[in-house]
Amino acid sequence: MRGGLLVFADAPDGVEVCRRRFGGLTTLERSIRTLARAGVDRLLVVLPDGVEPKLAKLTHRLDLELEFVHWGRTPVMTFAEGECVLVLLGDHVHHHSSLSAFADACGGSLEDRTLVAQVTPAPAQSLSFYGIENTTDGPLFTQTPAAEITGAPSVSTGAFLCDGLAPNELVALRQTPLDFFAARCHGEVAICNGDGDLWRRVADRHSARQARAMLFGQVTKKTSGPVSRHINARMSIPISKVLIETGEERGSPGLREFCQCNADRLAADVFIASDGPRLAPHRPTVFMGSRGAFNFDMTVDLREGGHHSGNWGGLLANPGIILAHAIAAITSASGEVQVPEWRPAGIPESVRSALSRLTIDEDDNTPKIDPNWGEPGLTAPEKVFGWNTFEVLAFETGNPRNPANAVPPKASAHCQIRFVVPTDPACFLPSLRQYLDARGLASVELSATREHMYATRLDPEHPWARWVIGSIAATTGEEVAVIPNLGGTLPNDVFADVLGLPTIWVPHSYAACSQHAPNEHLLGSISREALRIMTALWWDLGEGQTPPVS
Repeated sequence: MRGGLLVFADAPDGVEVCRRRFGGLTTLERSIRTLARAGVDRLLVVLPDGVEPKLAKLTHRLDLELEFVHWGRTPVMTFAEGECVLVLLGDHVHHHSSLSAFADACGGSLEDRTLVAQVTPAPAQSLSFYGIENTTDGPLFTQTPAAEITGAPSVSTGAFLCDGLAPNELVALRQTPLDFFAARCHGEVAICNGDGDLWRRVADRHSARQARAMLFGQVTKKTSGPVSRHINARMSIPISKVLIETGEERGSPGLREFCQCNADRLAADVFIASDGPRLAPHRPTVFMGSRGAFNFDMTVDLREGGHHSGNWGGLLANPGIILAHAIAAITSASGEVQVPEWRPAGIPESVRSALSRLTIDEDDNTPKIDPNWGEPGLTAPEKVFGWNTFEVLAFETGNPRNPANAVPPKASAHCQIRFVVPTDPACFLPSLRQYLDARGLASVELSATREHMYATRLDPEHPWARWVIGSIAATTGEEVAVIPNLGGTLPNDVFADVLGLPTIWVPHSYAACSQHAPNEHLLGSISREALRIMTALWWDLGEGQTPPVS
């Protein structure tokens, strides 16, 4: 993408929107930076009369050819026929990833389309939004107040991709962009779905705050946010050692070796860290370990190339069917693990007692729990925090994107086991090999795909666990959710086993944070409470009323 057009309304409210400040920048300057980060390197900005651009030095340093023009004037900048131009209405504020995804979805080319509009469900704002309807006379743009929008119809995000825009027609003739599009568009407006969490309309102070909150959610991710809360809290109470590790999503390469080589320098009484979600957004949470993770591949590779299913079907073994039977043998139809060596002997009483006080809440942001899935007789918290589970993460045979009438030569599945203490991951593949061979499935090959992470768990009644829980409860005045171990996986064994420390994690995110998705975010309410919790926790450590050194 090269060309961009940022348009503010030719009206008094356009002047106000241009000058509206939030998060330290005007709407005008913020939108220029957003478009630049989305890939625009030639930008024409159309301003209402009375607005003169005042930009910070950082904005001037952008790798961006920038021109400002007022309504009724003729711009110098032009866009070539066939050039894909990103148009943004000035009162629509986006996170740059929203516009980047929009452009990427169109592949940087409109092909035979004149206009593509990005749409999403209307955000939760008390403003009006533009709807788009294709009619026999061309596109129809209608503005509807939020109160009159029913159901979940799609509305314009104010972002469009236009083929070979003629800005002099739009600006010099004082046509609004939507009137210009309606008159110029040949055929239907193509629709591209976006993410409703990545944009807001700005019309007044309240909506500007909503836009700021949306952007704040993007720059305070659930990973970086908790780190900053720890550092901010510790700055005024420097009594501890801080280790920041950023490779956890790739298996924490080098962390174990680093801690082994620096065990003396990292000697401590307790390990306190942050990662993972709270049990519920409003409830302070601690956990004392994590389930382990073991990833492996199951493969059935029978021959070179596919063979016509009409000529060879019924004569050649189908690797997809063989692998499906192998996977089906590992669990019941309801997800109960069947391999004997993969099943825990039971749940310790102290762990069961802690889990009995927990519930896993469901709301509009979480998937609906399947109550009949998993180990029978266990509660939902026991299933995810106290038991071993098997998951198929990916399964492929043949070519799913372009199926052929052929018996495929190969099938593969990428699988994962999440496991609790004291399961030994060294038993997983040998026991599965024996289990499958006994069922006539010797053609299924097994291979570990990455170094596994071990399970860890500190007893909830450990003195350091009770001490941290007491500090948080005193700070917040709320009952703390105590999880013996996280359902996910962390390199906690490095600290618990290599360094020999009691480990307590204090999470500052929540389960619906869209982790690893475009809208990954951290709630402002949790962030504020996290700063209170961690400051008080470090302060209490400095007071010295801590458990005796064992």
